[in-house]
This record gives sequence, structure tokens and C-alpha cells, in this order.
Amino acid sequence: MLPRTLEPEVMEDRQEAIEYNQMDHRTVNDRFVAELIDAGPIGRDVLDLGTGTALIPVALCLRDQEVRVMASDASTEMLELARYNIELNHLLDRVQLNRCDAKKLVFPNSYFDTVMSNSLVHHLPTCDSFFAEAIRVLRPGGLLFVRDLCRPESDADVERVVSLYTDGETDYSKQLFRQSLHAALTVAELQEIVSPLGIPSQAVQMSSDRHWTLIYRKPV
Repeated sequence: MLPRTLEPEVMEDRQEAIEYNQMDHRTVNDRFVAELIDAGPIGRDVLDLGTGTALIPVALCLRDQEVRVMASDASTEMLELARYNIELNHLLDRVQLNRCDAKKLVFPNSYFDTVMSNSLVHHLPTCDSFFAEAIRVLRPGGLLFVRDLCRPESDADVERVVSLYTDGETDYSKQLFRQSLHAALTVAELQEIVSPLGIPSQAVQMSSDRHWTLIYRKPV
């Protein structure tokens, strides 16, 4: 198995943030939103951890006219671009930005109906506290929906995935994706991490050839 190679936890480089925002995430984001809604009900108040440039909160709000999202990220550069995306889609009244460490959230217990996250976990050296905090701020009966990349078994597999899914992207964007694959967790690794929190192993499943998804509803 390919060893995990960590990448920076917070993307504070402006050029990296711009490159990330310019990458074509539409297919992946639309699928994330569709499967989140299918896993519902999601309620009205949603927290998005590691929101990046808030593309998923925007897509969710365009699909669901009742939902409102707290879009949280530790990167100032990402949040500046997120504000532009929110304004562009006329969603300032429904998407609020929050700069926060996802491992030490400022929100009260049982505050959100849904906690979602896409592609944050691979940035975290350890993610025990991330999941503990996500569950803490989730209301009883609330939905936890987390998706990220799954680390391939070999360098050859990494290059195959990069080649398959970054056609037309810049070399810089391809390298960002390559680094993310090297930093990702496997399903087995994630199952071991979330088990002490009461999340059953079957809550974590491969959901594409390169992603795992965790779907868990907090007990009432």
C-alpha cells in the first residue's frame, strides 16, 4: 500500500486557492449535492466544513430553496474567493462565511441539522477531533455526510487517476490533485478512526473509483 504523504493543512497560498477555484468541480459537486439530498432529510441549518470557495453550498442552495449554510474554512484566501462565488449567485442571505479550525469548532452542541464536508479530511494530519466536533454540533437525528478521496494502492494507480480526471487542467492543477491523492485516507483507515465515536464501519463506503463517503445519522 502506498504510504500516506501529508500536504499542508490550510491552503493559504493565493495562487493555489485561485487554481482550485478555477478547476472544473461541477460534476463532482453536483453529484455530492444530489447524493446528500438523497440521504436526507437534511433540515434547514447546514454546516459545511472545509468549504473552500463555497461551491458546494452555492450548488446546494440553488437546489434547495429552504436551506441555509454556514460555510466554514480555515483559509482566508479560500474564503475571499468564496464570498465572490456567493455574491455572484445572489446568496448572501443564505450562505454565511466562518473562518474556523474544523477540529475546534466555536458552535454550541446540537446546533446544525446537517454537517457536510467534501475533500477536507485528506488535509488533516489526524481527523479524530474533526469527526468528534462534527458529531458534537450535530442535532440528534441529524445527518453527517463526509466525502473525500481514497488513497490509491500505488504510484501507478495515482497517475492513472490523475490522467483520467484532469484532462484539460493545468500542470499545476494536476499536481494539486496528485498531492491530494497521496494525502488521502483509505476506507479501512477511516473506519478505524471513526469506530471509537460510535460510527459503524458500514457507514463508510467507496462511492466512486476515487472517493469514499461517510453517511451517518446521529441517534436521537
